Amino acid sequence: MNHKIILASKSPRRQELLRLMDVDFRIVLKDVDESYPDDLSPEEIAVYIARKKAEAYDETIDDEVVLTADTIVAVDGQILGKPEDKEHAKQMLRTLSGKVHRVVTGVCLLYKHRYNLFHDVSEVFFRKLTDAEIDFYVEKYAPLDKAGAYGIQEWIGLVGIERIDGSYTNVVGLPTEKLYQQLIRITSQK
Repeated sequence: MNHKIILASKSPRRQELLRLMDVDFRIVLKDVDESYPDDLSPEEIAVYIARKKAEAYDETIDDEVVLTADTIVAVDGQILGKPEDKEHAKQMLRTLSGKVHRVVTGVCLLYKHRYNLFHDVSEVFFRKLTDAEIDFYVEKYAPLDKAGAYGIQEWIGLVGIERIDGSYTNVVGLPTEKLYQQLIRITSQK
């Protein structure tokens, strides 16, 4: 790919996925309010926030592709974003324990003032976790910067997830399979 990519995310997981895809990118960060209307579905929320993030770049970027994304976890009609503190993280993990939840990542590719929006959904099956396992994970790892308070690539994902229906990289935070196809499509347009 010959186009310059701006990743508008401080997520080390998204950065690592782009590196694994062999995509050249640079990071440019802007503060964006991530609030959303209450009447949106999980898919709509993720795409809404991803677009909102991209809009912050529209006036200043023209010949580069801006990549923004937002990942949320949905379970039992609740939206789980990033936990506020360790106790909140433990509460989230107890909510996910023994259940199936959906991980939704909304992505926006801004190129030449056009917004290319898409999302991906994966279902994640957690086995029943003990309080000791939840406490261990929250104390030893860094769940505060992760939607749903967990990283699938970390200890809890290795021991607690029974199966996934859908994209693994989507659960990590960026659906690389769809992203690749969309990048090829928009950068080949005249």
